Amino acid sequence: MKRISVFAGSSAGNDPAFTEHTKKLGAAFAEKNIELVYGGAQSGLMGVLADAILEAGGKVTGIMPTPLFEKEIVHQGLTQFIEVDTMHQRKEKMSELADGFIALPGGFGTFEELFETITWAQIGLHVKPIGVFNIEGYYTPLMELLDHAIEAGFVPAANRSLLIESTESRDLLSLLENKADE
Repeated sequence: MKRISVFAGSSAGNDPAFTEHTKKLGAAFAEKNIELVYGGAQSGLMGVLADAILEAGGKVTGIMPTPLFEKEIVHQGLTQFIEVDTMHQRKEKMSELADGFIALPGGFGTFEELFETITWAQIGLHVKPIGVFNIEGYYTPLMELLDHAIEAGFVPAANRSLLIESTESRDLLSLLENKADE
């Protein structure tokens, strides 16, 4: 895996563990020479991850639609920055460049990006691995919801394997790499 798109909060959240684990993920990206593809912001967990990768000598590509320039401060130290017109173009470009996907803790935007990526995999638009970094159990309720949706008959049991989960950064990257090799 050469590039991974990461969906993450534009906030750092209330628990310092979110920042600590995000920095560890950044170090693991740089160690494995994996380039980050993300939303291009300086703030929140997005900025923490980009900074950690850059500080460790890694590469980071940011993609941001022009209308967000006022709401999200563009990270100025990126390896590459791609300006697009719309959020849809942003997600499309992130998907195009990525060999896999990771969701860090985040809000509605992170959830939307994650679910769209899972949906695209479910309908066969891509076969790239998708993971959630379950820091401090952040994604545990989501994983339980997916299991409930399977039990209720709305999600095929086979589709549960579309989403990989781990609480450790290096383990998550290894799981994604193994899934990509299948």
